[in-house]
Amino acid sequence: MEELIRTNDPTVIAFATALLRGEDIVCFEYDVHTSVLEGSLGVLPRRLVCARSDAFMARAILRENGLGGELRPGSEG
Repeated sequence: MEELIRTNDPTVIAFATALLRGEDIVCFEYDVHTSVLEGSLGVLPRRLVCARSDAFMARAILRENGLGGELRPGSEG
């Protein structure tokens, strides 16, 4: 699995998930339950991941839709 996004904003995760699923890229959200347990203070970020074979296309889709700034630093190479 490749991490695509790490953010405290649940709307970014929802938007990115919708974009990727619209292109038939299977993605999963990590750390959802941990984020809920900490009281939804926004301290612990959630992560969006996909299969390594889909990562290049997924990152391109996210960048084309304005989510390039949410990408994890160093993950584009």
